[in-house]
Amino acid sequence: MAAAKVQDVLLVGFGAVGAMYALILQRSGLTRVTVVARSNYDAIQADLLFKDHGVRFQSAKYGVITGWRPDRLVRSIKEAADRPYSYVFVATKAIPERTSTPSILKPLLSAPYAEQYPQPTYVLLQNGLNVEVDLYHAIKQLGKEPSIISTALRINTNLLKPNVVEHGTVDQVSIGMYRHNDFTTDTNTPPEAAILEDLSTILTAGGSNVQVAPEVQRRKFSKNFFNVAFSSFTTLTGHSVPALFRPPPSDPSVSYTPYISPTTAHLISDHTLPTIRATLQELVVLGRALGYPDSEDGIPSTLPDEVIEGMRKLYVVPESTHKPSMMLDAEKGQAIEVEAIFGEVVRMAQERDIAVPRVEMLYALLLVVQNQLLAKLESTP
Repeated sequence: MAAAKVQDVLLVGFGAVGAMYALILQRSGLTRVTVVARSNYDAIQADLLFKDHGVRFQSAKYGVITGWRPDRLVRSIKEAADRPYSYVFVATKAIPERTSTPSILKPLLSAPYAEQYPQPTYVLLQNGLNVEVDLYHAIKQLGKEPSIISTALRINTNLLKPNVVEHGTVDQVSIGMYRHNDFTTDTNTPPEAAILEDLSTILTAGGSNVQVAPEVQRRKFSKNFFNVAFSSFTTLTGHSVPALFRPPPSDPSVSYTPYISPTTAHLISDHTLPTIRATLQELVVLGRALGYPDSEDGIPSTLPDEVIEGMRKLYVVPESTHKPSMMLDAEKGQAIEVEAIFGEVVRMAQERDIAVPRVEMLYALLLVVQNQLLAKLESTP
């Protein structure tokens, strides 16, 4: 049997998610991975860091890996634009207030690269909804048909240091072709199926749990339930998810925070959790307007309760220390993904005359948080 073809892959955005998928891609043995280190630390420091120490992964799934390096580390996308790529993974935060995805990828979307090489398939590992739109239009302006893979990603990973990545047991990704303004087509064409099968083979070989979704936007919409409910709560209150579910320690030798104080635990149960449930119910109504059926492969009416119960099971245990990425970004003084996660929901609802007052309130409050984060970033030399 002939050896499998090794494909060049570019990964942009070397935070926790980007680092994990760089590792998975390289583990597959089917790719040569070029990483652009651009947002989490200075490029020159990154180069020295990789030469001296590499990256340390502390993963419950993949084990402790030390001294890891990609096949190639570059300082910028411009430097990486010297060869054709089968896939370009985008693992940057979707924060249009700061910069758009086409702006980040400009060296690949303009001459000489766009004239010399075919456009790759772009794989967007980004939270939120409609994150593909700007890139779709940018490729169309080149006179080419966009090939964009959307993803709904579930992964518990954090960047402890610039070169230390913490990961739990989960890295599950649903992949599907992006179809502009199409929320209901659920059959892949033969070319689409071939691309998705190829990418699924690579990621599965690297250890990731992959699901091919003929209509991936409903998976993204479903995943956004978690972000709308719990990224908002944690970022606005400054308390992580266990503050909603975890009882006080029953063993004096065990210590953890946060937990629910018995003094007002009934108020959390009577007011906070029902409000979160009602917020998610607004998303169910919007999902129906988008054409998503009340079924397991659509947006089931039971999803709000399933999301809350799923989070309770994860965060009621003493060992739970994970924080949503939006909360971590706010704590670090970094811009948050308010537009992709909340703003797009509000705009999609407005376009369809659907009332989402609770989501709108969360969006309005998080806009103030974002405004102040941006003010600090803009005032920093």
